Amino acid sequence: MSEIVNLNLSGVPETLLIPLYVRAMESQRPDAMMKDEKAVALVTQMSYNFDRVRQIPMTEAHKVTRIMLTREMDRYARDFLSRHPEAVVVHIGCGLDSRFERVDNGQVEWYDLDFPGVIDLRRKFIGGEGGRYHLLGCSVLEDAWLNTVSAHGQRPFLFLAEGVFMYFEGAQVKWLVLTLRDHFPGAELVFDGWTPFWVWLGNRQLSLSNSQFTGLLHWGFWRGQEIEGWGDGIHLLDEWGYFDCPEPRLDSFRWMAPIFRLFKPMRIFHFQLGKAAG
Repeated sequence: MSEIVNLNLSGVPETLLIPLYVRAMESQRPDAMMKDEKAVALVTQMSYNFDRVRQIPMTEAHKVTRIMLTREMDRYARDFLSRHPEAVVVHIGCGLDSRFERVDNGQVEWYDLDFPGVIDLRRKFIGGEGGRYHLLGCSVLEDAWLNTVSAHGQRPFLFLAEGVFMYFEGAQVKWLVLTLRDHFPGAELVFDGWTPFWVWLGNRQLSLSNSQFTGLLHWGFWRGQEIEGWGDGIHLLDEWGYFDCPEPRLDSFRWMAPIFRLFKPMRIFHFQLGKAAG
């Protein structure tokens, strides 16, 4: 029998269990939009730790859109690697996601970055570094990791942040975006963002399950053009929303489509940060 593990997680790090649990549940459906057998194994082994996650009131729409977000972030990564096969990708706030295994093209140099405690969990339950795969145990708001990744010189860079930036203050996100622009000119950045109202709604939903989740979400914005105004060279390439393309699993929630198209409460944003040298 697999060892049953009790993780000592709280606050923002504990939220990594939410997408892990949703991926595991989705993977066991016959009509699964994506399969993540590693997530299934981890949730089985860590079953004790998901009591608080199960208490979060999540509708079927919440679960479907959460999987769609992960699937779409994978698509952005694959698209970038189709254009730049030997690129460097940094997965900011990787949690216990196995995206590298899902999108690896055999050439990419990949960095999974998260808090030291989360990276320790990855080493224990998923595995360590090897070949073109690397782990960075620090906050993305620290400078320490920049020199490590910058050592790849003129290779194209992609930075992915799924379900991360809403936990930061706006000033922290702005600092990070400008830092990436200055250290990696021409890099592309893909992240999901929420409007301020949706941040408030998300905090309310999380607080209903456990007081430890209260007030964790901070940053929201109304339009991607706001980020373009942060500095020269920041260019919004495109954005994606849940009802932009048909998804059969959302058919019963079609009534939400006009709201999402008009108010755009949750979207993925794709930016270019400056121009590459030469």
